[in-house]
Amino acid sequence: MKIPISCVITFVCFGMITLHAQTRKVAKFGEPTLKERGLKKYDKDPNAAGVVLFESGHYYIEEIDNYLRLVKEIHRRIKVFDAKRFTESEVFIPYYHDNTSSEKITKLQAITHNGKLKKYVTDDAIFDTDETNRWKVKRFTFPNVQDGSILEYTYRIESPYFSSLNGWEFQGELPKIYSEFESKIPGNFSYKRVLIGSEKLDINEASIEKNCFHLDGYQQSADCEIGLYAMTDVPAFVEESYMLSKKNYMSSLRYELVETVDLEGSKTRYTKEWKDVDREFKNDKDIGRQLKKNNFFEDKLPQGITEMPNSVEKAKAIYSFIQDHYTWNGNYRIFSDIRVKDAFEKGTANNTEINVSLVNALTAAGFDAHLVFISTRENGLPTPNYPVMTDFNHTIVQLKINNVDYMLDATSKHAPFGIVPFMDLNVKGRVMDFKKGSYWTNIEPFKKNIYYVNSQLTAQPDGSFTGKVNEMSQGYIALENREELAANTVGGLAAYKQNESKVSEIENIVVKNQNELDEPFTISYDIELDPETVGTKHLLNPYFFDTYFSENPFQYETRNYPIDFGFPIATTYVVTIDLANVYAVGQLPENKMVKLPEDAGDCKVVYASENGKIMIRFTMNLNAYRFQAEGYPMLKSFFETMIKFQNLEPILLTEI
Repeated sequence: MKIPISCVITFVCFGMITLHAQTRKVAKFGEPTLKERGLKKYDKDPNAAGVVLFESGHYYIEEIDNYLRLVKEIHRRIKVFDAKRFTESEVFIPYYHDNTSSEKITKLQAITHNGKLKKYVTDDAIFDTDETNRWKVKRFTFPNVQDGSILEYTYRIESPYFSSLNGWEFQGELPKIYSEFESKIPGNFSYKRVLIGSEKLDINEASIEKNCFHLDGYQQSADCEIGLYAMTDVPAFVEESYMLSKKNYMSSLRYELVETVDLEGSKTRYTKEWKDVDREFKNDKDIGRQLKKNNFFEDKLPQGITEMPNSVEKAKAIYSFIQDHYTWNGNYRIFSDIRVKDAFEKGTANNTEINVSLVNALTAAGFDAHLVFISTRENGLPTPNYPVMTDFNHTIVQLKINNVDYMLDATSKHAPFGIVPFMDLNVKGRVMDFKKGSYWTNIEPFKKNIYYVNSQLTAQPDGSFTGKVNEMSQGYIALENREELAANTVGGLAAYKQNESKVSEIENIVVKNQNELDEPFTISYDIELDPETVGTKHLLNPYFFDTYFSENPFQYETRNYPIDFGFPIATTYVVTIDLANVYAVGQLPENKMVKLPEDAGDCKVVYASENGKIMIRFTMNLNAYRFQAEGYPMLKSFFETMIKFQNLEPILLTEI
């Protein structure tokens, strides 16, 4: 659609517009400087495998073939220090399309510089692949990458989607010496801007350019807002253990289209209130209308379910029916391609088709159930203050029974009733209640996540130990174990445990309740292990299996981002060792305990010896599952101490 231009201009910026002393840098494609060619390492990150020498993004509006297009011009130049560790030789450029329009990538050039030698990426080495039904990726790999190479590429995207200006990521996996973003926006386009992350802008300028944009056939030209933003010496973003999506923390500038204005002064507003979103989705063909298929699902529910009392057990039966009937095809859809009747007949469906079906089935049975828009953990946190629908990529279901909320996601074959998959645990979701109005709700994890291991060992005349191990898990830990087993076999599970443990042999492995989701998931197996012999002394490590935390996940000295485990954790390991007149106790480790402040967690180990037997009980409880970055030192210390309990104090045995 052709969008005319007026000279109305609106500033919506993220802060005070200032000009810093930093000098703007320029780079000519294909001509690295002598300094760049001679660079051996980046002093501010001497261990980096490479560094972005220069990158720029220039976004503007242009008339192309009588249509307005959002144009994005990108230029990036990277120095390789260690080719063996360098991971960015392959470049991926995503672009969007729908049933009627598509973004277009043009003027793509890429060069590998080795000294004065230039090796261009040829056209036949550039490929397009389909990632989803809406996204494609243009990809290529730089040739002849070696220590000292400079990799350089440039391209242009022509987009009909003005809401996809998106913005700029100043921070990435490599450190950057200079990163710049410039936008040139005619006055009838109004965008909000938000600066994300902890890094500061070195250049932050905005100005008005008069009569900067003109369309053939129109006398009046538009003024433009010129925005120039840059950062220098940007550190690499290091993804740390147990954090939410890096999108929440990487330094970036995000743009969101607020409104457009045509020549007649008519405004099209894109940033709306939630009441506007509710009204649109209430009758939308992919959401609202699909949530009105109660009668269809009432006829599909098995007879036994409809005759059950209106209770939690009835809701569980409906959830299990939908969960068992559908196989998720792995596609994420939320605002398109939702057809629940067709999906039900096929038995395979996308994520929202499955959960919309669940809402329909529950509603048909008289329950109060609603669809919930969420953003998965990897997708980033949704914007809380106003609707940004592109933030959401998944749906789940909220069910209310006797003023108790249950969150459900039937896309997983292994998630029990009331436990949504780990990927869904991303703080908040938007409940789409079309009668009372949508609202935010907390996505709380299941609380009783238990891992219990009981080992019974007996010393044998040859000095080895044999025995049986019984493992039991509940909640998210059981869900993890069921998913791992579903992806492997029992034999593969035994091989994994053999490889990860300190035992000589594992056999006779038995799994129970793989499909009985409301029951604890259990594994039992027989083991044989040998103590470590040093002269006449024998050392036995009672933690011969892979505990839930077998190593400290927190290795960095400092941390910049919050810690999020997802759910509380309770683990218990009980070991009973019958020395059977083969050994006597030489020395037992001391009993120990370590605690986190405010009852956030604790770890305790107790040793006892009586009548030729050794009893060990190791417990670790993580009651809190979210910690601010300021709490990192005490959390790191807690885990260091816990791992020492397991690894540094074996039992000393002597032969009888």
